[in-house]
Amino acid sequence: MRARGFTLIELVITVAIVGLLATAAIPLGKMATQRFKETELRAALRELRTGIDTYKRAAEEGRIAVEADTSGYPASLDLLVDGVDDIRDPEKAKKIYFMRRLPRDPFFPDSAAKPADTWGLRSYKSPPSDPQPGDDVYDVHSLSQGVGLNGVPYREW
Repeated sequence: MRARGFTLIELVITVAIVGLLATAAIPLGKMATQRFKETELRAALRELRTGIDTYKRAAEEGRIAVEADTSGYPASLDLLVDGVDDIRDPEKAKKIYFMRRLPRDPFFPDSAAKPADTWGLRSYKSPPSDPQPGDDVYDVHSLSQGVGLNGVPYREW
């Protein structure tokens, strides 16, 4: 055991080692953050797509009023949370709700935006290669221009 403190050389070496370790840890931290956001994105897409499919199924079962010339998909994402009248209810007092809340796109930069505004929409008439909004919501996608750790752009998930 030594009775004296660190020498200048020992101190410089210690600082250099700590700096080197910190430099190696930063990319790992960024990757962990990206992986976490990607997990959130997958879960949000699954939740939204399940809500859209459940709405469509209710329309096919005759529980939702649907005009003859429409697809049966919701006109907006907000309908999934706001609910629609159950036309099978004789008193017309019940609503059908498809989601408790709309998830946000974790890669959307503006945290003040409404959750429905953080998603790109694809209508039923829109081709999958060029998703465009329209009269209904057939599918959703991320508006992020980023690419996932798997090499696939988030817009294509």
